[in-house]
Amino acid sequence: MSTLSGLKVAILVADGFEQVEMTAPRKALLEAGATTQIVSPAKDQVQGWNHHDKADKFEVDVALADADASDFGALLLPGGVANPDQLRTLPQAVDFVREFVETRKPVAVICHGPWILVEAGVLKGRSITSWPSLKTDLINAGARWTDQEVVMDRGLISSRKPDDIPAFNRAMIAAFAHQGPAPRSGATRPSQPRAAGRH
Repeated sequence: MSTLSGLKVAILVADGFEQVEMTAPRKALLEAGATTQIVSPAKDQVQGWNHHDKADKFEVDVALADADASDFGALLLPGGVANPDQLRTLPQAVDFVREFVETRKPVAVICHGPWILVEAGVLKGRSITSWPSLKTDLINAGARWTDQEVVMDRGLISSRKPDDIPAFNRAMIAAFAHQGPAPRSGATRPSQPRAAGRH
């Protein structure tokens, strides 16, 4: 049996996410046996970026308006500046993320991704890392910020940047392996890596 067999992971992204921070962890999750679904406020497709340039578009599996955190066993929050900045303005996205933390499901977050955790008010007393520009925001939210390639704290896995992805993936898989499959609440189609063409 694969390490994460039976685990369904939500990947929450809006337009402007850093593409490699979604595609590389998703590939690792799929290779470990998990099912992944892209959850997004974007309609039909969501736009990835390579730093300052548009990259690929990806099919949205579950509209944010229809997403239910209880359908998933774990959450992945990629970075990119525009992505979490949009998500933290959407109450449905903030509530979706907060439910994972409050129900003690593991959350893996990288780069600028922790901005939505600040908005969700779930960082008090938690250890975390991030892109350096978020340091003050995270400390002000009550977190203990450290400059390390990966930080793990009670199911919260965080890294700073794309260069940290190998360590991030290893820590994410290890943490997610402790989480059992999410309860089945109806059939949903699995997400496999696919881009919808360059734009």
